[in-house]
Parts: sequence; structure tokens; C-alpha cells
Amino acid sequence: MQKQVALVTGGGRGIGYGIARCLAQEGYDLALCGVREEQAVAEALQALRDLGTVVRYYQADVADPAARARMLAGIREHFGRLNVLVNNAGVAPKVRADILDATEESFERVMRTNLQGPYFLTQAVARWLIEQKRADPDFPACIVNISSISATVASPNRGEYCLSKAGVSMATRLWAVRLGEFNIPVYEVRPGVIQSDMTAPVQTRYDRLIAEGLLVQARWGLPEDVGRAVAMLVRGDLAYSTGQVILVDGGLTLGRL
Repeated sequence: MQKQVALVTGGGRGIGYGIARCLAQEGYDLALCGVREEQAVAEALQALRDLGTVVRYYQADVADPAARARMLAGIREHFGRLNVLVNNAGVAPKVRADILDATEESFERVMRTNLQGPYFLTQAVARWLIEQKRADPDFPACIVNISSISATVASPNRGEYCLSKAGVSMATRLWAVRLGEFNIPVYEVRPGVIQSDMTAPVQTRYDRLIAEGLLVQARWGLPEDVGRAVAMLVRGDLAYSTGQVILVDGGLTLGRL
């Protein structure tokens, strides 16, 4: 029996790697992509292979249409199938600038990577999933978008990031509606303050905020916290909940007095 195959963008480190580990532990074979050369993530890839999974790495920037096409062609050639897409790859602004001062260059860079690239990668993958579903109606398939609490929590010093994640949230709804007729559920996982290379520059600030009561659960989130949520979704534990948002934020966005 063939194992299911999951594509995790940005899967070589941070949240993406946490997701990849959880899916490997669930028995998925993995296609991972990132902008770094394979040698730079060789140790992480080997750790996944040590879990008994087949792992292929594609050096691909999701913002680049040609790179996306090459990656999918490579996955089709090597695995011959794809069951799961996890849109995780993303970037923060290079400079946290007040929205009164932020540049169009930064806006365009963040939007291409965080929203436009994943949107059109989803389009291409969705067409392939539909093709597989038509050949076998029982073919398991789903899509998971990793957004952020920044989809709803305003940070005026990184407005482009907030807008990109709000767009991902709407994209989840759009694809859930469009792919419903093919029984392909689409979900959004919305992490909060997660310990990763992206949050490393602001670790001291968030250590202080967490100590002062920012979160209901007073600790940093871990990549594996997000990974377990994704694993639950791709297993089909919430099969009748397409289009829904799973918050992994330690209670940060709960209304409190």
C-alpha cells in the first residue's frame, strides 16, 4: 500500500520543520521546499529520514512561478502522487517599519512570498488533486494553510505581513468553497508566538511580554504545537469542518478583562 505524500513549503526549519516531523511520525512521505541549498538543511532532512520516511527536498522559492512548476514536476516524477499541501513558507519584512514609512518594495516582497505564491501553488496543486480524485474518488487529499494571529491582530510596524496573512485566511475560505465539490477539505492553522528563527530577533521582548501575562498558557509555542494541529487535520479528524481556523496561540487572542 502506497504511503501518502505531503508537500510542506518552508519545511527545512522552524514551523515547517515541526510540521514535517509530525507528518513523518504519522507515516507520510515528504516533499519539502525552501530557498536554501539542500546541503544547508541536510542534517534536518536526515533526521526526518531516520523516522522511516522518504524525503525529497526541492530548492524553490514559492514566489517564483517557474520554481513552483519545476518542483511539482519533480514531485510527480519521483512520487507519482500528492495527497497533502501545507502552505507554510513565509517571510517577515526585512525592516519593521511604521506603516507611515513602509516601502512598496517591502510590501511587494512579502505579498509575493506569503500570499501570491501560495495562492497559485494551491491552484496548481488543486488541479492535480482533482485529477487524482477523478481517477479514484477515495483518494485522500487536503490542503492546509499556515497563517498567523497577524491575520486579525494589527501590528502597525509590519502592516504588509498582517495584510498577507489576512489574505491567506480569505484564500482558505475561497479554496474550501471551490474544492468542496471534489471532497478536498481546506483548513487554516493560525499560530501565535512560536519559537523559531523568525521570532528569534524579538525573543527578549516576547519573553518579557509572556512573563507579564500576554498569554493564557504562559510559554512560547513550539513548532511541534503547530505540527500536531496539521497532523490532526490531514488525518481527517475534522473531516466535516472544511474552511475552518485552528488557533494555536496559547490563548493570546482570547478576549479577557
